[in-house]
This record gives sequence, structure tokens and C-alpha cells, in this order.
Amino acid sequence: MKLKICGMKYPGNIQQTAQLQPDYLGFIFYQKSARYCTAEIPKLPQTIEKVGVFVNASLDDILAKIKQYDLQLVQLHGAETPEFCLLLKYLNIRIIKAFAVGDYFDFDDILPYEEVCDYFLFDTKGKKPGGNGIAFNWQLLDHYPSQKPFFLSGGIGLTEIEKIKTLKIPVYAIDVNSKFESGPGLKNIQSLQKIQL
Repeated sequence: MKLKICGMKYPGNIQQTAQLQPDYLGFIFYQKSARYCTAEIPKLPQTIEKVGVFVNASLDDILAKIKQYDLQLVQLHGAETPEFCLLLKYLNIRIIKAFAVGDYFDFDDILPYEEVCDYFLFDTKGKKPGGNGIAFNWQLLDHYPSQKPFFLSGGIGLTEIEKIKTLKIPVYAIDVNSKFESGPGLKNIQSLQKIQL
């Protein structure tokens, strides 16, 4: 499994986190988020891919952030349509499309996105588009019908990572955030160092 550490906000903390060599670092460009990123992102090792997280943003806003921060992927965490994803795909932008999972999930919802996204992400349905800090019932993914690699998100801490490793679902990457923080956007390095995948 690969590791994505999301909700990065503070340059010094970003540099410390990058030293742990995660596969992806996520930066949230959604103004209502407590982890809204406005800082300059320090230079990162080439092995780490920068993911910009957007919620129903305009195409112009996404393109501006890609250029400003040299983003390698965009994560669409709102109600973006397959047609919108296709516009980004035409521009050779790699896409993670997020889906909120409640007590039930209809996998037919992902079908229109199969050809226009590079990855899916499953997060817990909650009051906010993401960062709710709670896990959903991962057994729902026993019925995952796609070959598309997916990220697993939502309330993942050290205990949850150990549980995920025992599951028989094809998790491509785990996405951690609030369970490894001292405050919104401030990652606890000592806690992150304990992650073993």
C-alpha cells in the first residue's frame, strides 16, 4: 500500500513530513476547510507527488493552483461531473475522484467516472466534504467491481491501518489526516513515524 498524508498547511511541518518519504502529500484548496492551504509549498523530493484537493472548484481555479504549486494530481472531493473530469483529462491532468460512503454505497455511481479518472477515493460521508475523522464500514468494499486503483480515507489512525492490512480488499493507498495531527493541518511527526505499511 502507498501512503498519502493529506491536509498539509505549514511549510516547516511540510518539510518535516516530507522527510518521512510518503508517496503523496495532499494540499487542500477549499476555503471552508480548517486545513485550507495558502502557504508556499517548500521544494519536495521528486519521489513525493503533490495532490491538490478541490471541492466544486472552477476549472480556472484548479488550473491556476496546478501552475502555482506544480501539482501532479488533483483530488475532486465535491459533486464534480464526469464531463468536468473529462475536461481535466484532455489537459493531461491526473485525477483522483472522491466518493462519500455512508451505511450503503451504490457502486453504479462510479461507473461514469471509469474512463475519465485515474484513481478513486472512498471517504466517510459526514457533515463536511472530508476530514470528518471517522471511518466507514470497509466491508462494503468487498464488492468493489472495478479494476481502478483506489485510496481509502476517513478516520484512519494507527489502529485502523493494522485492521486495513488484514482486509481482503485491494487498497492501493491509504489517506491519513486528522488522526495524525496536533492541530488542524499540523502533523504530529512522532505519530507519523509509527506508520508501517
